[in-house]
Amino acid sequence: MARRSGLFVTFEGGEGAGKSTQIRRLAESLRRRGRDVRVTREPGGSPGAEAVRHVLLSGAAEEFGVRMEAILFAAARNDHVEEVIRPALDSGAVVLCDRFMDSSRVYQGVTGNLEPDFLEALQRIAIDGLEPDCTVILDLPAEKGLARARKRGGSGAPDRFEREELQTHEKRREAYLEIAAADPDRCRVVNADRSEEEIAADILALVEPLVDELSARPAAGVETVE
Repeated sequence: MARRSGLFVTFEGGEGAGKSTQIRRLAESLRRRGRDVRVTREPGGSPGAEAVRHVLLSGAAEEFGVRMEAILFAAARNDHVEEVIRPALDSGAVVLCDRFMDSSRVYQGVTGNLEPDFLEALQRIAIDGLEPDCTVILDLPAEKGLARARKRGGSGAPDRFEREELQTHEKRREAYLEIAAADPDRCRVVNADRSEEEIAADILALVEPLVDELSARPAAGVETVE
C-alpha cells in the first residue's frame, strides 16, 4: 500500500448501529484539535457515486440480481476513491467514511451469496490499492439496530436493506465480527449498545493516536536520510 499523507478511517456495522452519529462526533473532536477532516459515505460521496446510491437504495437494481448490485457498488466506490478519498488523503486530511469495502464483503458476499473470488476481484479494481488505515466496527444486536433505524426513518419507507429479515441482519453482524477477527491490525470492534458519549470516547481513544502519528510521517514522496 502506497504511503500517503493523510489518515483513512472507515466505519462499519449493521443498520442503526450509529455510524453517522459517531462519525460526526469524531469529526468535531478532531477539528477542535486543528485537523483537516473530510466526512464522506458509501454508496455515494462523489457526484457519480451519489447517482448510483439512489439506484441501489431505492431497490431499482434489485431485480437484476446481486451480481449487478455488486458491480454498481464497485463502480460507485471507484469513482468515490479517485474523485474524493485519494485526493483528500494526498492533501493530508483525515478521511472518515461511513461504510467501505467491508460492507460489500458482508452485504453482497456473505448474505448475497456472491462467490468470494468474484467479489474480491471487484474490490481490487474498485479501491486500486487504497485500503483503510483503521476500520471501526460498531457492534450492536440486530434487533436493537433495526429498531433504531426504524425510529430514525420516522414515517418514511425503509430502504432496500432495512426491509430484510432480522435473521439476515444478525448474520451480517456475525460476518463483521469475523472480518475483525481475521484482520485485527486494521479492525477495531466497539460495543455500540451504550450511550453515545461512551462510544464516542472509545472511538476517539482508538483514532487519536493514529492522527497524532500523522505529524511524524514524512510527506508523501519525500525520503528521509539517516
